[in-house]
Amino acid sequence: MSPAPTAAPAAAFIPNVASTRQYIGAWAILSVLQYFAAEAAVAMAWAGPRPYDLRTGYISDLGAFHCGTFSGRDVCSPLNWLMNASFVVQGLGLLVGAVMLTSGLLRVGARPGTRVGWGRRGPWLAAAAVRLLTGAAGAGTVVVGLVPEDAGSPWHYAGAVTYFVTGGAALLVLGLLWLRKTGMAWFLVACGGVSLAAVATGGLTRMMVPEPGTLERLMGYPVTVGMAAAGLVIAQRVHRHRKEQRAAAAAARVTAG
Repeated sequence: MSPAPTAAPAAAFIPNVASTRQYIGAWAILSVLQYFAAEAAVAMAWAGPRPYDLRTGYISDLGAFHCGTFSGRDVCSPLNWLMNASFVVQGLGLLVGAVMLTSGLLRVGARPGTRVGWGRRGPWLAAAAVRLLTGAAGAGTVVVGLVPEDAGSPWHYAGAVTYFVTGGAALLVLGLLWLRKTGMAWFLVACGGVSLAAVATGGLTRMMVPEPGTLERLMGYPVTVGMAAAGLVIAQRVHRHRKEQRAAAAAARVTAG
């Protein structure tokens, strides 16, 4: 009697870690770090009756178009255009990263030569979710930059909340996906967790806390830092693999010659 046929193994492939597309995506994500330089410059140029305080001042105050009293706060940011431009650039960086970084690359943590099967749906869904959430976070912060807080539109707050929630969620999912692929995974989980916990705290307290600026930065800073850390991991691995490929190609040409 012939043995029962066995199921054919699920198809598998090796993601192209060295592609230019992945390199562009990694650096696009890493570019979000420009936000901190812009925020520091805009805060130093603050022209309100009192110096800008990171602990009590809202981030969006730095992008307000007009000088005056807004929601009970004295606001005057001469470099508002720079802050808003930084928001837009940050958002575009996340959007480009979400488009250019493939689910396969995220699935393997940009480790070259790793074979990936289609059998397990969970990791693929997680990688797709990271891209979707990152793109949503990018779109949210673009809206924040295009619609300042004193523009009289609810879109500003919708964009900010979208950035905080989806950015934190993206890092949390990515960190869990990368747990056995890089030591940076726990840092990403921590960044996502801190951001989402701060968002929950802000929602429950309606930001009625002694240091609303600190609380808001606990929502936003971990997202920016965590995204940059993920971009750095990918950029380093892609760069190393591209360098190894060039070296191997050069050695092959020498041997052939």
